[in-house]
Amino acid sequence: MRGRLSALRRAMRKEGLPALAVTDLRNVRYLTGFTGSAGGCLVTPRAAVFVSDFRYRSQAACEVAEPFRFHEHTHPIPGIAAEAKKRGVKKLGFEEARLTYLLFRRLKVEAKGIRLEPVSDLIERLRLRKDGRELRLLRKGAKVNREGLLEIAKMMRPGVREEEVALALEMAMRRRGASGASFDFIVASGPRGALPHGVASSRKMRRGDLITIDYGAVVGGYHADTTRVFSLGRPFRKGRDIYEIVLKAQIAAVNAVRPGVEGEKVDAAARDIIREAGYGEFFGHGTGHGVGLDIHEGPRLAPGVKDKLEPGMVVTIEPGIYLPGWGGVRIEDMVIVTEKGREVLTRSISKELVIL
Repeated sequence: MRGRLSALRRAMRKEGLPALAVTDLRNVRYLTGFTGSAGGCLVTPRAAVFVSDFRYRSQAACEVAEPFRFHEHTHPIPGIAAEAKKRGVKKLGFEEARLTYLLFRRLKVEAKGIRLEPVSDLIERLRLRKDGRELRLLRKGAKVNREGLLEIAKMMRPGVREEEVALALEMAMRRRGASGASFDFIVASGPRGALPHGVASSRKMRRGDLITIDYGAVVGGYHADTTRVFSLGRPFRKGRDIYEIVLKAQIAAVNAVRPGVEGEKVDAAARDIIREAGYGEFFGHGTGHGVGLDIHEGPRLAPGVKDKLEPGMVVTIEPGIYLPGWGGVRIEDMVIVTEKGREVLTRSISKELVIL
C-alpha cells in the first residue's frame, strides 16, 4: 500500500496538486485496504488521512494500512474538508468523474475558502497495471469461474429458466470463495442471445437454443469476467458457423495482445474477421476492457483508442455477433499483458461449443 501512496504523490506533484480528496470507494480501497461502505481519504505530501464514521472504527483499525491514520467524522465529505482546513490546504483536488453533483455542492460548502480543483483518472491510471497481489486475486477469480461453470453446466436442459442457472452459478462460486458476483449475470438463451447485456430472465430454455453465459466472481474485491456459449442439443448450421466466426475473431484478438500495441489494433484483429464474414454491423461494442476493482475499467480495446497496452494490465477479449430475432454468440477471456506477450487467465475454461 505504501508503494501506491508514493505513486499517487508523484502523480500529484506532476499535476501541481498539493492535496487530493479521494471519495470513490474503489479508489479508497486501492489506497488503504478499507472494504466498508463509507469512507474517504485526504492525501497531501506529508499527510495520509482516512476518514469514516463510528460504525467503522474497529474495521478501520484492522484494515486500513499504514501510513494512513484514521480520523472519525460523521460523513466523509465534511470530514475531508475539516482535515484539509486543519492542515492549511489552499487547493484541493477532487475526483470529478466519481463525485455526484450533490456531494460536490456539499464539499464546496464544507471546504469554503479552499480552491477546489477537478481531477480526472489520477488514481485510475495507477490502477491500470496490476501488482503481484492483484494478479493472484484475478487468477483465483478465474479459477472460481471455471469451477463454478463446470458445476452448473449439467443443470442446463429444456424447461430450466435462465434465472435458475444464474442463481446456481453464483452459489457455486460463493462456495468456492467468491464474495459475490461481478455483475448481474447474463444468461441469454435462444433469441435473447441477441441482447449483448441480456441479464438472466424467466425465459425457459428450449431444445436447439444457444445459451450465452457472461459471468464473473469477485475475489478479494477483484472482478473476474468470462463468457462461454452452450448449445442445448446439436446446433443448427447457422449457429455453428457464427460460433466459429466469433471464435476465430476472439483468438485473433487474444494473439494481438502484447506490450506496446494500441487498443484499436487489438479491436481491429477481431473486428476485421467479423466484418469480412459479413457480420460487421452486428458487432457494435468494443472488443474488450480492463478489469480489476471495477468490472469495467481501463484500458479500453475499441475503435479509435490509441492508448498502448503495458505489462501488468489485465483486459477482456470479448467479440460477439448479435442477430435480432435469432440470437447471438460472444466468447470472452481475461488476458494479462506480460513483458513478452500475454497470459490467458481463463485458458482452462474450454472454448469448444459445448453441446448438452
